[in-house]
Amino acid sequence: LSNISAWWNFGSLLGVCLAVQMLTGLFLAMHYTSDTATAFNSVTHICRDVNYGWLLRYLHANGASMFFICLYLHVGRGLYYGSYTYTETWNVGVILLFAVMATAFMGYVLPWGQMSFWGATVITNLLSAIPYIGTELVQWIWVGFSVDKATLT
Repeated sequence: LSNISAWWNFGSLLGVCLAVQMLTGLFLAMHYTSDTATAFNSVTHICRDVNYGWLLRYLHANGASMFFICLYLHVGRGLYYGSYTYTETWNVGVILLFAVMATAFMGYVLPWGQMSFWGATVITNLLSAIPYIGTELVQWIWVGFSVDKATLT
């Protein structure tokens, strides 16, 4: 009986998803405008006027979900097969997981003119559960108690 199974494909699928995300993101960025007054119109332009722009947008949006599904299955496979016993390798994976989460957070929260206050509030308020420093940490991240309008214009 071998440990090699379909579960080992998810590392490669992570690479494919990441490549698709980078390519579609690059092409979408060529047509996107970050100004708060024109951001929505630029997305409409991408979907209606750019050749296969609608496909790029949907691939990019759904590719992010597929990336995280593959990521969690990849970690799950590592847990199932006991890969955590390889301490150095596992620690590199944990660091990469944190880097991916931080990048996803920044990509979700900080695009100019598209800031999701609800998402940012929910995600950052998870930090308030940290004993003793949680509340101050959330206030430090938000630079006070509230943020108004898009923060990057």
